[in-house]
Amino acid sequence: MSDAATRVKICGITRLDDAELAVELGAWAVGMVFYKPSPRGCSLAEGQLITATLRRRVELCGVFVNAHMEEIVGVSEQLGLTLLQLHGEEGPSFCGEAARRTGARVVKALQVSGPADIQDAARFHTDFHLLDARSAVPGREGLRGGTGETFDWKLLAGRRSKTPLILSGGLDPGNVGEAIERVRPFAVDTASGTESAPGRKDPARLRDFFAAVEGTRAGSQMTGPSVELPPSVGSPA
Repeated sequence: MSDAATRVKICGITRLDDAELAVELGAWAVGMVFYKPSPRGCSLAEGQLITATLRRRVELCGVFVNAHMEEIVGVSEQLGLTLLQLHGEEGPSFCGEAARRTGARVVKALQVSGPADIQDAARFHTDFHLLDARSAVPGREGLRGGTGETFDWKLLAGRRSKTPLILSGGLDPGNVGEAIERVRPFAVDTASGTESAPGRKDPARLRDFFAAVEGTRAGSQMTGPSVELPPSVGSPA
């Protein structure tokens, strides 16, 4: 895969079988959610099995929402995480400290509903920015990902950050190709869009998602602005 090709992050992984299929299909990263209110929460025992099996084959991402630093450090050390996705109100200094204490690269996730949310991401000098949809459904505003809702991708037209962008929010086999063509992100992220139930992947939808991403690689030249990319798994730092 060239540096210009869009990567795929498969999130909401709770089972080794799903993680192995994602890697077989070409995933750049698999995300395990360590947030108890989430219906996609991954147990530490299953997380250990996933990370032990797939180490050095894929980026191993732990997703946290307003967790205490000691919890993040403990889980990261126990599982050998290579990415930390911080999906709450964690500030820039917290993100920096998490990176320093774990040695993992940090994905700062922010919810988007307007231009100010795009601008706010510039405060975070993390390895990646992940932009997700803020739910517009009454009563679901507090949900952290996995809503199946998209945000207005036109809001990204004014983004000038050189931080690699991971695009999330309602991506599925039917719209991910358009998302890549319009946004040209470093990576796309899917959770609910490739599931049969929360935390359980649908193999057919997962295959269709990768096929749609591959279709954009084959059908167009990725000519967006170049960015200096962080090292990939197995690459020298």
